[in-house]
Amino acid sequence: MGDLRLTNLNKSYGAVAALHDVNLSIDNGEFVVFVGPSGCGKSTLLRIIAGLEDITSGAIAIGGRDVGALSPAERKIAMVFQSYALYPHMSVRKNLAFGLENLKFKRAEIDARIAEAARMLAIEPYLDRKPRQLSGGQRQRVAIGRAIVREPAIFLFDEPLSNLDAALRVQTRAEITKLHRQMQTTMIYVTHDQVEAMTMADKIVVLRAGRVEQVGTPLELFDFPANLFVAGFLGSPRMNILKGRIVIGDDRRVLVDVGQPALLESDVDPASVSAGQEVLAGIRPAHFVVSEEGLPFEVQYHESLGTETYVYGTLQGQAEQVIVHQPGHFAPAAGAVLKVMPQEGRLHVFDPASELALARRHGGH
Repeated sequence: MGDLRLTNLNKSYGAVAALHDVNLSIDNGEFVVFVGPSGCGKSTLLRIIAGLEDITSGAIAIGGRDVGALSPAERKIAMVFQSYALYPHMSVRKNLAFGLENLKFKRAEIDARIAEAARMLAIEPYLDRKPRQLSGGQRQRVAIGRAIVREPAIFLFDEPLSNLDAALRVQTRAEITKLHRQMQTTMIYVTHDQVEAMTMADKIVVLRAGRVEQVGTPLELFDFPANLFVAGFLGSPRMNILKGRIVIGDDRRVLVDVGQPALLESDVDPASVSAGQEVLAGIRPAHFVVSEEGLPFEVQYHESLGTETYVYGTLQGQAEQVIVHQPGHFAPAAGAVLKVMPQEGRLHVFDPASELALARRHGGH
């Protein structure tokens, strides 16, 4: 079984702590993406799961069995590297067979596994070619095929698409997702690209400086970020962050004053805040609507992508540039003033000191 449990896992290199108290449960058959900026510990965590790095403290279990003392070969895991790691002097067929031959598999079993992997990945025409005769995308499929023939309990992918061009990344992303649907095997995938994380994952693990910031489905993390870091890291373009103060309405509704006549409605639990408290209000560009009741937004410039437009500008009293998304072709002149408001239930409110999201009322969006 490909379920994985990490308990109080820590990793240090001398005095430098790379991972801090990582606790994580991954169920059999899940597609889980580790995402975060460079140096956040995601590749180190993957290498620990693979058995390529020792842990400093904590426990790691696969299929209910503690594997902390087991070698990589004993863990029923296969890893796909960013560099492909193919043997250049061997044919594709030989690259696929090499690991199984070392494990003393019978030739008939090796041939059957190669044939099945080649069929799944559509690489049958390339089996007798050398890696240098293949494109980057084809090499990546061979690297994945080498993992498939081992029939592992868990697949590990370490930034496998970063060497591919943009169009090929989109195509290979879809191929890996399709492969997961076919195989129903646990896959753990490392990337710094939040688009890959949002489009591929059943569950996302966001890491920063060796700590797990939040775990959840892509939509949970997008709609309910636990803190400012997650809010800013997931979503493109970035979430707009406005400085504001809490206003408590007559009906105990929590409003946010961002220095404009119009107050922003929120789902914040009134028991968690006090009137006048400083907060940060987050609004995603796509969650603004143009409204006569809205905040005056002065246009600086816009970017039209044909089916959608991003408008860049300023709100009075706010230092940071604000981005507003509009569907279709929309071409406001520089200097024009629009009135914009966040959609109902789409305002995120954070504490500036802790950077944590404030508690929402029960039943809030």
